[in-house]
Amino acid sequence: MGQFVAFEEGIEVNGQTIFSIIDAMAVRFMTEKIFKEVGLPPTSEIEGNPHGWYPQQRWLDAFRRISEKIGHASLFAIGKKIPENAEFPPDIDSVEKALASIDVAYHMNHRNSSGEVLFDPSTGKMLEGIGHYKYEKVGENKAVLTCQNPYPCDFDRGIIKAMARRFEKNSRVDHMEGRCRNAGADLCRYEVEW
Repeated sequence: MGQFVAFEEGIEVNGQTIFSIIDAMAVRFMTEKIFKEVGLPPTSEIEGNPHGWYPQQRWLDAFRRISEKIGHASLFAIGKKIPENAEFPPDIDSVEKALASIDVAYHMNHRNSSGEVLFDPSTGKMLEGIGHYKYEKVGENKAVLTCQNPYPCDFDRGIIKAMARRFEKNSRVDHMEGRCRNAGADLCRYEVEW
């Protein structure tokens, strides 16, 4: 699978995560227009209900429209806002922990068609249906993240960069050669150095 297509029907994403689009987009009327086109509620409703749940496919449709109408730089900017808006596990105090937490946070902010959140911090139980952000340490100050999910490549690069820079301002994130969701592949790999 490539980007912009949910892996499973009935998956939902929480409002505080969707708020990252609202937070990143400089032109509010454009966000409103895109949300209306894809069937998401007005931004004021999402802002007023950050704990509400919305269809993942509609959010992915919004990403597709942003990509087509505004460009990849906007997807990257939205990704950089995710750590500010989405729920993340507590006690993250290093680049390694930050990068390794992305998959858990990703699952904490999605739920399945039965209404079950895909990661329960109290039990450590993770459910499937949305893909993963696989963290692999490959050197003392180097890691590789493999992103196999329906979100855009540039969005994921923004998340990874924001998480790494939270703890190491000079960290670097590079898309590795080979497969890319922008070219229809099922995953992207990013090398992070700090």
